[in-house]
Amino acid sequence: MTEALSVRVMVEDAWDEVLLELPGGTPLSELKRQALELTHVDRNPSAYMIKYRGAALADESCSLTDAGLVPNAALIVLARRRRPVR
Repeated sequence: MTEALSVRVMVEDAWDEVLLELPGGTPLSELKRQALELTHVDRNPSAYMIKYRGAALADESCSLTDAGLVPNAALIVLARRRRPVR
């Protein structure tokens, strides 16, 4: 069993940050799903991407540990496509 990892996730659509404590073996896709759920964003998770230290984490099947996340890492979940401002 992998050790729990605390991460901070900013969800751009909600402009809110959530603190998650997940096992290091958790896939990035699950982290994204939980962050969107906790901030009440009801869109499809596949419409969002995760960034860490400014770089997109493309392989969301990768675990938190394999992605190189460290304790208290700050991530951002944002829309893959930019939406026009009205």
